Amino acid sequence: MIEDAGQDIELANHSQVDLAGEVQGTLVIPDRPNEWGILVLSGSSGRVEVGRALLFANLGVTSLALRWFGGEGQPPGICEVPLETFTLAVDGLRRHRCKRIAIIGTSKGAEAALLTAVHDKRVEAVFAISPTSVIWGNIGPGHDGVAWPERSSWTWNGTPLPFVPADPSWQPKYQDGLISYRGLFERCLEQFPDDVPAATIPVELTAARLVVIAGGRDALWPSDVFAQSIIQRRQMFGMQADLIYDPGAGHRVLLPGETTPKSALHAHGGNDEADARLGKAAWAVITKVLRS
Repeated sequence: MIEDAGQDIELANHSQVDLAGEVQGTLVIPDRPNEWGILVLSGSSGRVEVGRALLFANLGVTSLALRWFGGEGQPPGICEVPLETFTLAVDGLRRHRCKRIAIIGTSKGAEAALLTAVHDKRVEAVFAISPTSVIWGNIGPGHDGVAWPERSSWTWNGTPLPFVPADPSWQPKYQDGLISYRGLFERCLEQFPDDVPAATIPVELTAARLVVIAGGRDALWPSDVFAQSIIQRRQMFGMQADLIYDPGAGHRVLLPGETTPKSALHAHGGNDEADARLGKAAWAVITKVLRS
């Protein structure tokens, strides 16, 4: 057993390769890979989620813990990040003989995962943890070092995607001494309703299996509400998606073996027990998909 990025994981035999260039991060290749490959995306922490990739490698899944901002040649923040960052990573998994592609992402990583599935038909499954149903503006600076005025988090073919803007008049709210941003996102949806339709992620445009995972005590943003919106939009178009929900869990969802720390600045809500309970329920569905 080893400890990696806040996780205790029993390791199967595998090889691990650090990547640089167009695709950055760590590739974990099982000795006996199945046909699945998965992109593992962090949220706004920017972590390269090697520990989580190892969990998937233990299932026989070739796993790429991707660095998608903050690396060499990448924007330093989540600001006009090209979605091609993720489609190029899919290319890399396909070159490693992965016939089926999945993406797991948390928070802003879930936003990226859903958008990538919309634009890349090779993606067959998305596991969206603490997701959003709409596109939001940048977090941090772009290539020019500028963080404000606000811009989109994403581009496709060089064109920024529509987003719901932030309300600069919002006053921070505190929970357990940390800033809770949930109210900010709720207020923005109320303040800018005309921007919501264009910014809504068109989840009906992907045939991928969607599994959305959310807790009812998320203090960072209303991922429980967003998750329901994703489910409802799929249903409007006669499509399905799976919702894995726990009323006591927060923004940080812990898959089995994970002990990832909470932010020291931002309130996540939930608690270790509920976050792990939701992660266990999610893992049961995730493993069923990847063993299909």
